[in-house]
Amino acid sequence: MIAKTETFEVRTRGRGSYEVTDEVARMVKASGLKEGIVTVFIRHTSASLVIYENADPSEGPDDTASHLRMTVTRTSETIPVTGGRMALGTWQGIFLLEHRLVPHRREIVVSVVGA
Repeated sequence: MIAKTETFEVRTRGRGSYEVTDEVARMVKASGLKEGIVTVFIRHTSASLVIYENADPSEGPDDTASHLRMTVTRTSETIPVTGGRMALGTWQGIFLLEHRLVPHRREIVVSVVGA
């Protein structure tokens, strides 16, 4: 059984979205986990995390609105890990959403559990 927790910092430039997928993927890979889950948690109440669209250039006219409705934001995401990688969909990424207007330093805690 593997259980590892690590924290990283994101420096925001103010309100907006900041993709953190690559950093979380690096931590999952470094853990050696092949099967299990990864939980990503933000330690702040004026910022949040969501899994959101990150790459589909052929987005239809109703996709953005439906994606935004999905983002009733929260402070953590739990993602299955299979074959040593996060089981995100083709166009999914993990994003920090900064709600404040001014820059902040945000801490994200990543816990990997499994075998």
